[in-house]
This record gives sequence, structure tokens and C-alpha cells, in this order.
Amino acid sequence: MTKRATYIPVLAAAALVGGTLAAPAVAAPPHDRDRPVELDVRFATFNASLNRAAEGELTADLSTGEDQQARNVAETIQRAAPDVVLINEFDYAPDHVDLFRDNYLEVGQDGAEPVDYPYAYIAPSNTGVPSGLDLNDDGQVGGPDDAYGFGFFPGQYGMVVYSRFPIDTEAVRTFQRFRWADMPGNLIPTGFYDAQEREALRLSSKSHWDVPIVVGRQTVHLLAAHPTPPTFDGPEDRNGRRNHDEIRFWADYVAGPQHSRYIYDDRGRTGGLAPGERFVIAGDYNADPHDGDSRDGAINQLLDHPRVSTQVVPDSEGAVEAAEVQGGANESHVGDPAHDTADFNDNPEPGNLRVDYVLPSRSLPVRDAGVFWPTSDDPLFDLVGTFPFPTSDHRLVWTDVRLPHRR
Repeated sequence: MTKRATYIPVLAAAALVGGTLAAPAVAAPPHDRDRPVELDVRFATFNASLNRAAEGELTADLSTGEDQQARNVAETIQRAAPDVVLINEFDYAPDHVDLFRDNYLEVGQDGAEPVDYPYAYIAPSNTGVPSGLDLNDDGQVGGPDDAYGFGFFPGQYGMVVYSRFPIDTEAVRTFQRFRWADMPGNLIPTGFYDAQEREALRLSSKSHWDVPIVVGRQTVHLLAAHPTPPTFDGPEDRNGRRNHDEIRFWADYVAGPQHSRYIYDDRGRTGGLAPGERFVIAGDYNADPHDGDSRDGAINQLLDHPRVSTQVVPDSEGAVEAAEVQGGANESHVGDPAHDTADFNDNPEPGNLRVDYVLPSRSLPVRDAGVFWPTSDDPLFDLVGTFPFPTSDHRLVWTDVRLPHRR
């Protein structure tokens, strides 16, 4: 976790004048300080493709301030201006937090205003961490497919959270080492993994994080994850099954003690989110509610959840245009193309999909939501572009929620 000290000026209620205390010209009633003030907070998620082929490459790119893709990522965030943003596919290294913040986010990109995130959180990922087992059953041990999460080196495809508001670091919970077998009713494929492998398997392909964001006197739990793509496997569907259960983890976590008592975090604390707590589930979940390769109903475990607000669906005109222009698999899709968040291969499949989500709890009124996907006639279209993409094949997704805020 990296936290930058922030100076916040405090206005005194009285000033020292000629050795005496002078009262303010207008004294506010004492109870006004406890009066709730509504505050809109923008939460966002962005699979920014800030992953590199070898360990250390991202460090080098973030150190210069001149990497064009990193500049595009920073400008996209600057244009959307979220208060809290989860970045997926951000190779793990503690130094990367400040390097990206200092050299890119806090530098205005192509006329955009810099953004200041005094608070951030980063932690290790299962990607690239050797399991010592033949998890892909190819007769050899080692390589990215035998890691606890697919990756060529530890921390590849990791994630990071940046925030304008303080992060309660002592209360952060991570679930990197939670065992898949410890989820009741799990979908671990039978007959594919042996007993030793089943014992060792971790649920999270990267990690699951509960990051409490403190907004005034309120706390919102940012529930961050990046489940595995439900592809790149065989008829056993091990990745599709894992994707389903990685999504189910949050569904159980927010559902109350009856559903979450089996959960334990990396420090041994058990159970899920307390009833009544506010939360926002965010990340690239690699599952579309209507199209694509995920198991039926995988993302609906969240979209149909009684504690999750889904009335306002982020959309964009750029996604509609892209589906029309690209055709291919998009022509047979059932879902509304306005809701797509990723520009995937259209021939033969899967086409553009909705896979990135910002899902608030029902206790957080949604004011607005959108997908950063400009149309081709928009000056900002160059940030999304066409294949090969200048920034990422995913789009930033944001949702504005309203919080009661006490001064």
C-alpha cells in the first residue's frame, strides 16, 4: 500500500486579532456541522492493459513519463475523472504506484487536467506464482499455465486502486490464498485435478480485495477482482468453472453470514461483509450476461443479486457504432451493444462484450453511469481507436453514486 501525505488547509472559526479572539461575522448554529450533505462519488474500473511480457518492463516504461500507451491510460482516467479507480492488468510492483502517479496521472496529457490521487492500494497477485504442480495436465511442471494464476512472472496482470479519499488500510482484506476447494458447492471439474492439485488450487486467478474507502464519516467497500477468462482450456472447462466461482465469491461475500461464513482472508479472519455495509463491486469479470463464452448465469450471480443495484446500466454511443461497423459475431449477439465494454475479435468470435462492471450496493443511489467509448467523430476517439488498440481493448466504466456526507 502506498499513501501520500496530503495537506488539507483548515479554516479557523475565530482569528487572533490584537491579542484577542474575534468572533466570526456570522456564527453557524452548532448543529449545522452534523447536517448531512449529499456527495456524488465516481467509482470506475479500467482494464488498462498495463501488463508487459517480461518482469521489469513496466517499471522501465513508467519511469520515463514518455510511454505512449501509459500516457493514453492516464489521459483516459483524466478525461473520466473518477474519484476512485481500479486498474486491472497493472503488473505488480510496489514502486509502480508512485511511478504511474508521478509521471503520468499528475501530468496533464494532451490538454487534459492532471488528477491527484493521494491514496492508493496495491498487493500481490496469484498470476505467475509457481504452484509446483502440473495444473494444465500437459505432463510438465512449470510455465504460466501451471502458476496459481496464468502469468509468465509473479504479479503479471495484477491490479491497483487509486483514490481521492482515504483508504482504511488496517481494514483491507485480501483473499489471494483462499482455496477453491473451501467454497461449498464449488465447480472444480471432477476427474481433471488429482487430490494434491485440488488441495493446492486457489480460487482467485489474481486476487479478491475488500478495500474500504472512507468518504467523510461513511465507508464504502470497494470489492475488486479480475476473474480468469472462461477460455483457453479444454472440455473440462476449468477456466469457465473458475470464472463462475470467482464471481460467486463476491455474491456470497455480500449476501450475509448464512452464505459467507465459509470465507476466510489472508490474515485468517472469517466471514463476509456485515449486513448494511455499503459496497461497490468493480473489475473486469470476463463474463457477459447474454453473449460470449462464460458459463450460463455466471455474471447474473451479481446482476440478479438482491443487494446489488443494476437499474442504471453504463452505456456509450461508441460501442453501438463499433458493433455496427465491425459486424461479424456482433450481428448474432443478444445483448444491447450500447452496454459493451470491450472490443474483442469479431471473426469468428466472441465479438464485443460487456465484461467490465461497477456495481454499487442498493444502499448507494446511482446518479449516472457510462462507458468511455467515444464515437469515431469525437476528438477523443484516438484514445480507444481500432485494432491494434493504442490503449487497451477494454474501456473505462464509471458509475456515480450519492453518499450522505457529514462535515
